[in-house]
Amino acid sequence: MKIGIVLSNPPGYSETFFTSKIKGLQANGMEVLLFVQNKSPLEGGKGSVIYKAPKAYPNYPIIQTLLTLKVLIGLIPNIQKVIRFISLERQQKTPVLQILKKTYLNSHILKHKLDWLHFGFATQALGSEFVAKAIGAKMAVSFRGFDIAIYPLKHPNCYQLLWKNIDKVHTISDDLLAIAYRLGLPKSISVKKITPAIDIKIFNNENKIFQIPKTKIKLLSVARLNWKKGFTYVIRALYFLKEMKVDFEYTIVGEGIEYERIAYEVYQLGLQKHIHFVGKKNRDEVVKLYTESHIFIQHSISEGFCNAVLEAQAMGLLCIVSNAEGLSENVNHDQTGYVIPKYQSDALAKKMIEVINLTESKKQQISQNAMKRVRNKFTIEQQQQQFINFYKE
Repeated sequence: MKIGIVLSNPPGYSETFFTSKIKGLQANGMEVLLFVQNKSPLEGGKGSVIYKAPKAYPNYPIIQTLLTLKVLIGLIPNIQKVIRFISLERQQKTPVLQILKKTYLNSHILKHKLDWLHFGFATQALGSEFVAKAIGAKMAVSFRGFDIAIYPLKHPNCYQLLWKNIDKVHTISDDLLAIAYRLGLPKSISVKKITPAIDIKIFNNENKIFQIPKTKIKLLSVARLNWKKGFTYVIRALYFLKEMKVDFEYTIVGEGIEYERIAYEVYQLGLQKHIHFVGKKNRDEVVKLYTESHIFIQHSISEGFCNAVLEAQAMGLLCIVSNAEGLSENVNHDQTGYVIPKYQSDALAKKMIEVINLTESKKQQISQNAMKRVRNKFTIEQQQQQFINFYKE
């Protein structure tokens, strides 16, 4: 079976969702081709043949014309696929120049014969809705947080053509699927939920004896510094803790465009001594921080699922998360952690105080429940088998 996966870049080493999927498919005799916009990083794409999309040069018409001619000439051996693609676009009354543009941008895929063409993000299928039919492949699309929960807010009805051409959907959470149904996804389309997974050989702290000290509480978040991660709400909650004389230290692992805004919030509330931005860390450094911390916080505004929360649970931390999309499926409230309403700093502060004051036996119970659930339900091996079944069923 030959499977084409469409991504912006070949997955990097840290992008375990895609790397584990690709390795699992290859180990089971499936051929994987990656279709990307850029060829770097390459680590996660090892063992796969990688095809790069042609670049567009809108500001250089002569260069663009010459490259377009070159690409179209290169498609001559696959002229029947191109004709089918153009015919499908013409049925939608797509303007001629737009058809030419789409043919050019999808040329690296139109040259191939595949059993499945799988778009790793729904947004990547926009403009390529007819490519799978043109090459005689089945079409699959993965749903993730930004694609389904955010992008359609700025682009209403953006997926209407996509819905008409999908053969199968992969979603990482039930909440994202529910949103997709509200956006018009037909319920007749086959759907399989495959959640993110982690390597429990790496994120493993089975011998953890969970104790929150009477002195300094160590809090941790691992996330991009982005508005959707809800850091400002966390910082305001921590201001309440400071006012209640709770001694804490909050470490934020990650980089992003919202650093200045978040750092300014910390400054305004006088929390510089309590909150530490440590930037991007490698895997071993993150594991060490998990080991040294007590409570993990993920108060996102929007979140597809979140690998870091799985990692924190596997390491035995007490996790407090918001109810944004997949987080309420990631954490079982009051069993493996705590789920509270998003946007509510006061509720977060109250829950942190409550968790800090739990009995040691209750803390240990929650910690053990979390580690056990991740080991039983969110392993790389399980995820790999689910993807093999996805294409075979």
